Amino acid sequence: MKKLSLLTTAAVMALGVAAAEAADKVTLQLKWVTQAQFAGYYVAQDKGFYEEAGLDVTIKPGGPDVAPPQVIAGGGADVIIDWMPSALASREKGVPLVNIAQIFKKSGMMLTCRKDSGIASPADFKGRTLGVWFFGNEYPFLSWMAKLGIPTEGGDNGVTVLKQGFNVDPILQKQADCVSTMTYNEYWQIIDAGLTPDDLIVYKYEDQGVATLEDGLYVLEKSLGDPAFVEKMARFLKASVKGWEWAQKNPDDAAEIVLENDATGAQTEKHQKRMMGEIAKLLEGSSKGIGYLEPADFDRTVDTLLANASTPVITKKPEGAWSHAVFEKASGM
Repeated sequence: MKKLSLLTTAAVMALGVAAAEAADKVTLQLKWVTQAQFAGYYVAQDKGFYEEAGLDVTIKPGGPDVAPPQVIAGGGADVIIDWMPSALASREKGVPLVNIAQIFKKSGMMLTCRKDSGIASPADFKGRTLGVWFFGNEYPFLSWMAKLGIPTEGGDNGVTVLKQGFNVDPILQKQADCVSTMTYNEYWQIIDAGLTPDDLIVYKYEDQGVATLEDGLYVLEKSLGDPAFVEKMARFLKASVKGWEWAQKNPDDAAEIVLENDATGAQTEKHQKRMMGEIAKLLEGSSKGIGYLEPADFDRTVDTLLANASTPVITKKPEGAWSHAVFEKASGM
């Protein structure tokens, strides 16, 4: 009996090794560091959704020195998470990225201002200093200013643009009247630093009609010519969406899973749980569920990027920059 038991154990182990070898490998490059912004992927990995789909997924955190388009162009990832302005700019410059799924339906970007600066409406921006993120994140802001007819070169009738780092120090130190924030991250850093919601006034880009699409999944165009790759990405997308749906229903548990995957130890439970609650709101509203790119949202993003001709991120409407092939295949599985 003991010998049979040992043989059985060996057989089970062999089957496990064979299954691991048979799993299709997928490398996902995140746009930023490990945080609840990417909870769905970590949940899908933790809960075995990828494994059930026959996938062996490696999730690579990003950071200030990581450019996802460069990573995938260099062969370091199969699929990346990026914001559409960055992806379209990369496409026009020769990295043929294609959006295969749009995870965030809504934009989380805001301009957050101190009420004690005297700003009560966008009309009060003139003569003020506004903190703006660059590296492709400035285009919704520039389009908004163009829409308002406010120059961005300073002066009494314009705004002075402060190139903001990925922190909120300028508004805390009163170096800027307003700063760029995300609903799920930097806004709460301001609150944690001692200001209250009553001390602030926020302008969501979504409400101003100049929001651009944020977290989407992108692959190289040539990869979509391979049916096996499309099928693998369909399994990846379906498992990822399952992870996101689980995270929506279990936000606190999802935040805990994120924390378990944070190798830096920099994230806190309070911040990640709060972030997950805000991220869940950005997933809502798609007519066909999480992952479906609404063509009208793509067109709005392109129109926003083309609106500011003085500093264009793209010079023309791109062709072939998105595909429903993976989403449709995933939906039929």
